[in-house]
Amino acid sequence: MILVTGSGGLIGSAAVRYFCDRGHPVVGIDNNMRQYFFGAAGSTRETASELEKIYPGFRTVDVDIRDQAALTRVFSEHGADITAVIHTAAQPSHDWAKNEPITDFDVNARATLLLLEATRQHCPGAVFVFCSTNKVYGDNPNRLPLKEEPTRYEIADPELWNGIGEGFPIDACTHSLFGASKLAADIICQEYGRYFGMKTGVFRGGCLTGENHAGVMLHGFLSFLVSSCLKNRSYNVIGYGGKQVRDNIHADDLVALFDCFIKKPRPGAVYNIGGGRDNSCSVIEAISIASSEFDVKVELEFTEANRVGDHQWYISDLSSVARDFPEWSIQTSLTEIIQRIGAKATQTR
Repeated sequence: MILVTGSGGLIGSAAVRYFCDRGHPVVGIDNNMRQYFFGAAGSTRETASELEKIYPGFRTVDVDIRDQAALTRVFSEHGADITAVIHTAAQPSHDWAKNEPITDFDVNARATLLLLEATRQHCPGAVFVFCSTNKVYGDNPNRLPLKEEPTRYEIADPELWNGIGEGFPIDACTHSLFGASKLAADIICQEYGRYFGMKTGVFRGGCLTGENHAGVMLHGFLSFLVSSCLKNRSYNVIGYGGKQVRDNIHADDLVALFDCFIKKPRPGAVYNIGGGRDNSCSVIEAISIASSEFDVKVELEFTEANRVGDHQWYISDLSSVARDFPEWSIQTSLTEIIQRIGAKATQTR
């Protein structure tokens, strides 16, 4: 049985679909806290309901992952039948975290510890997959030598052309409070693998995206950008003149990698995972692709100040993933991602 936290969210719901389609029994944990973070637009209720209709054997348990007693009841019910825990639930916005730092830390760090301990106590042989973030590197990537090009910043060091690897430093920098809470969870997840020998895998995501992402202003860069361009014909570009670079990976491709790890786990593994160079773009490049694909003219507004801890250039080096999982590759191109997000945004106007 696969246990998925945050099962109504972007990655969680993709995991539910993926494993249910392959005949695995799946139980989700989701208490719709995303609505608390982002308002009605961020609600996961509709997704959870839709999944239960599509997959009669799937159920969502309304449990707050900060509630140790409630988690114990869920894990006690299923025990050793749990073969994998896919932990995607989180407070996902570094902008939001500053408003309620304690809530952010409890959800991201303490709850991850509770889930790891529940796994160790009730199903120690299960594989534990944790959705971390590239924000664990803080703003250290902003110290890299960059050159400004017409539509993006680009790395000036040829040795980093393929992106940032897992050995990149995490210390002596500003992370944002979100980055700090995710880093705490990241390290404790590694420790449960290395100290207790549990099969834990940490996946430090770039921009995780897809047409099922309920993007909002403070979270969900590509989804919010494409939807704004199509619905409002305008977009507010925040910081760096819109030339900051992200690498984008579709949720389905990420979950397929989770499956590879579940089949071939190892304790305390860490992977940087995003779209890599081929799926990278700047903000203004993404707007240009969306404008071209959907034949819309987008009015841009520019806010000069950048977000705290925001990366000026970040591309995930996928070398470790390619080494350990040669059977896996990205299936969804950047243009296809934008097309799929735009098609869904158009349908829901």
